[in-house]
Amino acid sequence: MRRATSVMSRSLTLLTSSRLELALYGLHFLKACEGRRAMASGHQPPEGQAALWNGPAGQAWVDSRDLLEGMFKPFEDLLVDAVQARGARQVLDVGCGTGGTTLAVARRLGAQGHCVGIDISAPMLAAARARAEAEHVAASFIEANAEHHAFERGRFDMVISRFGVMFFDDAVRAFVNLRRSAREHAGLSFIAWRSPSENPFMTTAERAAAPLLPNLPARQPNAPGQFAFADGERVHRILEQSGWMDIGIHPIDVTCTLPEQGLLQYVTRLGPVGRVLHEADERTRTHVIETIRAAFEPYVYGDEVRFTAACWRVEARAPAEALSA
Repeated sequence: MRRATSVMSRSLTLLTSSRLELALYGLHFLKACEGRRAMASGHQPPEGQAALWNGPAGQAWVDSRDLLEGMFKPFEDLLVDAVQARGARQVLDVGCGTGGTTLAVARRLGAQGHCVGIDISAPMLAAARARAEAEHVAASFIEANAEHHAFERGRFDMVISRFGVMFFDDAVRAFVNLRRSAREHAGLSFIAWRSPSENPFMTTAERAAAPLLPNLPARQPNAPGQFAFADGERVHRILEQSGWMDIGIHPIDVTCTLPEQGLLQYVTRLGPVGRVLHEADERTRTHVIETIRAAFEPYVYGDEVRFTAACWRVEARAPAEALSA
């Protein structure tokens, strides 16, 4: 009898232990599913964009600053010229990153005006401030989310952005807030990417690496990220709903270049591949890098890499009178 009781006790213990393990497994499975669903939807986990750009992604941009600023110099020039053409004096640069465009505008304004950059990335802003100090450029920087930041109302006579406005969780709310920061008739001018299909260079790395990196995050239409503004009609609706006027959205195709020796740094540190490549084992990483480099061969011309950036050039105007929203 005692033996039967002992066997039954052990069986109950094993059953309880198995149920506990099953419950814990289920909990881990649900969490994993939630993570995969968040990744598949194109949204970041609860920490969101701030965690992304204050982590490895932000540091990768800092480390690649010269490479990126050289590559995107044509867009910087377009925005600096737009500021000058409008005669703006107080300028806000949204999603300023490491500050290349902010500093270029500040140099053009000189003592006649001021340029303020805003971004959520502490490491990128630290690099921007250090460069401003080193080059004696009178620009200033705000570490905050432009979607929520309490700007001084009516401070700026122009709001600009080079690839910095596609990451808002609520784009309408963000552009309402930016409009509130603008004076009457203030200008809005920004550059955003068109669709992934029109920008094959930008998706070459992830397409090449996808078979080798099963955890590569998927891009989803309209989700916060590089191609969130791919749909020009949607961009028009966002600006219209947020109170901007005289909206103009024009496709531009711009030739960009970078040194061939910087290509692998660019494609393995940035974007979807850059986020997950470090998780792979050494053998997989080597295979991925070799595969990616071969995929970019059509863009390599000697010691230079060239590609066409298909973008929107968006312009608008703040209303003559402040809106209630």
